[in-house]
Amino acid sequence: MRLYPDKHGKTAIDAPKQASPAHRSVRYRVTELMTLLRAPHSLRGGLLAVLAVFAVTSLAPAADASVIKRERWLTGVTITEYFPVPEKWFVGKRVRTPGVARQSKVDWLYSARGMSMEGDGIGTNGKRYHIENSSGSWITSRGKSASFGVGGVFAPFWLSKGYWKTSSGRVTFPLETGGWANGTGRRYVAATNVSFGSGPSRDLSFYRSVAVDPGLIPLGSLVYVSAYKSKNKDGWFRADDTGGAIDGRHIDVYRPPPSRSSDSGNYFSGRKIFVVPKNRVSAYLKSH
Repeated sequence: MRLYPDKHGKTAIDAPKQASPAHRSVRYRVTELMTLLRAPHSLRGGLLAVLAVFAVTSLAPAADASVIKRERWLTGVTITEYFPVPEKWFVGKRVRTPGVARQSKVDWLYSARGMSMEGDGIGTNGKRYHIENSSGSWITSRGKSASFGVGGVFAPFWLSKGYWKTSSGRVTFPLETGGWANGTGRRYVAATNVSFGSGPSRDLSFYRSVAVDPGLIPLGSLVYVSAYKSKNKDGWFRADDTGGAIDGRHIDVYRPPPSRSSDSGNYFSGRKIFVVPKNRVSAYLKSH
């Protein structure tokens, strides 16, 4: 049987039937409310901060105990998007690229919008590059430890290396046109134990590959996401990738780069997906 559409856009796998859950936790109702509000990016950070604290401290269910072994619906899932990020969007001065014989824009290399976060990038020369190795954590624009999923002043801004500190401790970097992004840099924090490579990091397909937490969804699993039926004809994906920020009930959809740098992609919360674990794919395809 076929997973991906043929030349006529048809597939042999039907969308799984959705079983009605007996109940939903309050946490999932909160995340659904966030989706209905459709907050713009400028307000989403504050909204996430308030609701995240409320959900985590009072309403969060027990963590997923083990990896999925049989096909099942998974509720309360956060869905984000990622893509090979274009270097042309960035404004930093060109610096040495560890592992690659080229000069690259420093914010493309190390910022939370660049390759160190997205994993892959497209250089101004049109060639593909990726981050190959990194042992650092993430810091905020104020130089403090960052928190994922909160936003605002706690949001990741830069890898904990490859940046300059101002006299007040804020993160800054030199601009390609001259001057500094967030104040004059006084002390440089070297980019140690990080390297980049030429070409893509993995063999991924736009709107067919997703990044997952392999501790919950095994790599090679099939994942059905109804929200993407208009993008890939049938809503089916394969778990082809992982990510440091992908933890638990969170998947990241691989897509083409947006046309604008201000577009960070779609964000859905409290969604339901169907997972066919790798060890069950063959049996599932035979029965469907």
